[in-house]
Amino acid sequence: MEWDCNAGELMAARRKYPNEFRREEVTQIIQSWDAGEAISLVGIGSVGKTNLIQHLTDAQVRRAYLDDSVNQLYVVVIDANMLGPLPSPTVAESDQIRCWAGFELMMHRLFLAFYPFPQLSPEESKRFYDTYQMLQDGTNPLYAYMSIRYFELGLEYLMRKDLKIVFIFDEFEEMLKQMPPKFFQLLRGLRDIYKGKLIYTTFSRSPLPTLVERYKLPLLETESFIELFNDNVIYIGPYNETDARQMVQSLAQRKKTQHPDLANALLLEATGRYAGLLRAGFNLLDDMNTLNWSAQTTETFAELLATRQPIRIECQSIWMGLNRSEQYVLKAVVRLQTYAVSEETEYAVNMLVQKRLLRTGKGESRLIIDPPVFRAYIRSNPEAT
Repeated sequence: MEWDCNAGELMAARRKYPNEFRREEVTQIIQSWDAGEAISLVGIGSVGKTNLIQHLTDAQVRRAYLDDSVNQLYVVVIDANMLGPLPSPTVAESDQIRCWAGFELMMHRLFLAFYPFPQLSPEESKRFYDTYQMLQDGTNPLYAYMSIRYFELGLEYLMRKDLKIVFIFDEFEEMLKQMPPKFFQLLRGLRDIYKGKLIYTTFSRSPLPTLVERYKLPLLETESFIELFNDNVIYIGPYNETDARQMVQSLAQRKKTQHPDLANALLLEATGRYAGLLRAGFNLLDDMNTLNWSAQTTETFAELLATRQPIRIECQSIWMGLNRSEQYVLKAVVRLQTYAVSEETEYAVNMLVQKRLLRTGKGESRLIIDPPVFRAYIRSNPEAT
């Protein structure tokens, strides 16, 4: 049996997007990968993270941006939610077991991405599989300590073929919370060995230094890993007009339903073209077919959407992904509390602007929360619900 795609491509095949999807962001990402550089992707909840990751795993998409070198580039997605149950940090040898769990997940996803190893000879394929088995062999008293050795050996078989391997760490916040600092030091060490060929990409809701501070991680022990991403921090915003309209069209085809053009236009404006909000809002339009669409404004429609539970769940996801300073600023903008200028709040404002949740009104200095439905949600005082 011949295989002409890897596991990442099979995942992407479940839902295909046009090559032009997220073109601005994808161009930056793939150019960084081609240069062998690490990337920190930052995007709020509801931004359409899963759609973007699936798009990036599609080799046909990468082929549209790169020359023939795309055939040497493989993308492996590491979802921290797939980590098994881990011991408490207070348990003896917890760090070793946690490191093992991290490398076991990476080795497993590497195995799935390359199986049945067309790049390797039959003998090399067997050695890779044997290494994979040894990493998982719990009868070996040193299995946890040796996890980095087995993972490095597995990588070596592939790196000899002059491949580039990109590890996308999805839900990176969870990885930071679960893995000990030593794990990230080891990842940095591996990257230094295979510089330009082993590439890391993280996806999180806040920049990595902010997360290190939030989770009170030892900066000196994680700094060598975090500094890899300093030069390539990409904030993922809402869909552009074309992508948003294509998403609405796709939802209509899937659900075999059509809504008035004015309703769809209001939906795009009120949700700010954020994927999660768009999806939740589209599902509510059927229940709103008695509305006089021509009498609705973006603000009135946003206020109406913000009362519906599916939209509130999406807005809550965005809200809970923000830190206390960012929440404070947003509540001050809608005048739920007074605003005090400080270095902390100024930094929070800057972060909210980068995350596309805050902007300055045209021709004025007044701050405005985006998207409109999230603005309406905050006015309802989310901490009181």
